[in-house]
Amino acid sequence: MTETVRLPRDDGTSYDYKPAGTFRYAAVGEAPLSRIAYAATHVAADADGAIDWDRTLAFRRHIWGYGLGVAEAMDTAQRGIGLDWETAKQLITLSLAEARAVNGSIVCGAQTDQLTTAQNLRDVEAAYEEQCELIESQDGRVVLMASRELAKIAHGPDDYIRVYGRLLSQLHKPAIIHWLGEMFDPALAGYWGHEDLDQAEEVCLAIISAHRDKVEGVKISLLDRRREVAMRKRLPAGVHMFTGDDFDYPTTIAGDGDRHSDALLGAFDMIAPAASAALLALDGGDTERYSQIMQSTLVISRHVFSAPTANYKTGVVFMAYLNGHQDHFRMIGGLESARPIAHLAQIFVLADKAGLLRDPELATGRVRGLMAAAGVAG
Repeated sequence: MTETVRLPRDDGTSYDYKPAGTFRYAAVGEAPLSRIAYAATHVAADADGAIDWDRTLAFRRHIWGYGLGVAEAMDTAQRGIGLDWETAKQLITLSLAEARAVNGSIVCGAQTDQLTTAQNLRDVEAAYEEQCELIESQDGRVVLMASRELAKIAHGPDDYIRVYGRLLSQLHKPAIIHWLGEMFDPALAGYWGHEDLDQAEEVCLAIISAHRDKVEGVKISLLDRRREVAMRKRLPAGVHMFTGDDFDYPTTIAGDGDRHSDALLGAFDMIAPAASAALLALDGGDTERYSQIMQSTLVISRHVFSAPTANYKTGVVFMAYLNGHQDHFRMIGGLESARPIAHLAQIFVLADKAGLLRDPELATGRVRGLMAAAGVAG
């Protein structure tokens, strides 16, 4: 039986919370058949803030154990915010080997973060090519992530068309294109050569249509359900829309009877047991149970991804800490301090209410220790 814990509110007051203390889901799950589902995974840190490789790889096995795929070395893993390219190379190599060992599904992010400065488009292309080659040389599949360097030097849509066209034409396997919005990374404002999102969408669609055989799908992370739904209707046949809408994934994944979105979500890192159960219910035609499970997770996802959205990674790692996936609430780059203590306390409450705490007593003990260290009375 879990005991009450004293938690802070945003206004500086505090209250006593008694956890429900129930984990609602199975320990493992089968791979869903009706949807493709990837969890964009975080990296675990040790007490010194360096990567804990054992815990990091164990977490990928946790995701595969629920039948979900891993989206490796993407923004959830702190690419460009603590995880540099040299470390990302090691992460990709180790995760691809682990995936082969357990027959786990995996895609890996390629971008241009090894560049210190880009003088021209060829520099950007060469950086992308280096990362894509590393992934494909180990039989991996590529997610073409958005490039800060390209956003900085591109003069307009034609530069994006040139760079993406060159990259896609060289790939051996179809890639997923990732359109990451400026709410996740302000440096990506004006991506595809336009500040106007309607015009930007046209450029992205033109690139996909011109290289249909080299594009498995597109992931848009704009937190805009209506835009995602409208765009997926315009995709060429066979090209998948991978939802990046951490605010409304139950609706986008369920679909509208004509088309649906698959999933590539940082939120799935936190809610893998629930996501697995929901997608298996959808496989079986039980849309009511699918909706009930997914909706129960949406409050915590919206909280974790609330503005400033770029700091969502702190909440993702905090959930992993609560669930025993790492021994310390530390992050590379010290990003554990990016959210206030009241925000973290609310993650614990929402996770408990959603039945997502694998060991409620462990989680409560960890929260109690964190609150004591933060000076929360009680």
